[in-house]
Amino acid sequence: MEAKSKSITQTKAKRSELFRKLGPLIALIVLVTVVTFLNTNFISPTNLLNLLRQVSVNALIAFGMTFVIITGGIDLSVGSTLALSGALTAGILAAGVPPVVAIFAGLLIGAALGLLNGIVITKGKVAPFIATLATMTIFRGLTLVYTEGNPITGFSDDFTFLFFGRGYLFGIPFPVVLMAIAFGILFVLLHKMTFGRKTFAIGGNENASYIAGIKSDRVKYTVYAISGMMSALAGLILTSRLNSAQPTAGTAYELDAIAAVVIGGTSLAGGKGRIVGTLIGALIIGTLNNGLNLLGVSSFYQQVVRGIVIIIAVLLDRKKS
Repeated sequence: MEAKSKSITQTKAKRSELFRKLGPLIALIVLVTVVTFLNTNFISPTNLLNLLRQVSVNALIAFGMTFVIITGGIDLSVGSTLALSGALTAGILAAGVPPVVAIFAGLLIGAALGLLNGIVITKGKVAPFIATLATMTIFRGLTLVYTEGNPITGFSDDFTFLFFGRGYLFGIPFPVVLMAIAFGILFVLLHKMTFGRKTFAIGGNENASYIAGIKSDRVKYTVYAISGMMSALAGLILTSRLNSAQPTAGTAYELDAIAAVVIGGTSLAGGKGRIVGTLIGALIIGTLNNGLNLLGVSSFYQQVVRGIVIIIAVLLDRKKS
């Protein structure tokens, strides 16, 4: 009887894990099919490339958020990090610094802002929600102070920087290429390297991971730095595409990023998740937005739909847990 009960429990666990892995992909396929049926323009090459370019910004932020949520944390400051790193990079470019140097500086700024989050959370023993809520406000305020509340425009006409957000490589928008490169690097880091196993271990049981000799503070520093760097990369793409650094850029982007991570199957409780799922989650949100635009649905209703999707994803996450 006990063996039979154990077998049933194992079967349920396998089904839950299979659902976690395949559920988001099935949802994406169904969504694409429905949108295509309602408007065949959706699958036109031009629209699909435009969709991928739109998705790239949210996907990059969500990739970094995946690491954070797997550790059992959250990062509400990603939108403000995007804005501040973008504005500072624009200022660096305006000062005449070469674009390649400015781009690397922007990424380092984002990583430093993320590292600050990690330090506040680990050394200050502040809950991630509260810590990043505070830094979200601080970073946004610093952006407004630096820009004096006005967009920074016309700071670069250099081909290298403009290509970053507007260019094409073999017919593919360069932001999509950057998304693919970031995905590949972070996939290996999370799923094929020791650091990834440590990240999952901390999210699964931090006390047990500490006993096992894992230095959780160092891992958290790194995951928040990754989150900050990915937000900065997204900010650089936006800044390049518009050739303008907006002080309000990235507002509420943290919501779409968290939604993409959760829809993709990463547990808000930590310890479980896949970066492949996050990419699929970002594609689901992008397809929703793009499809509703093609169907002429009001942006007000689009927010309602996105909110419903997030609630469904969280409820499914709780059921699977």
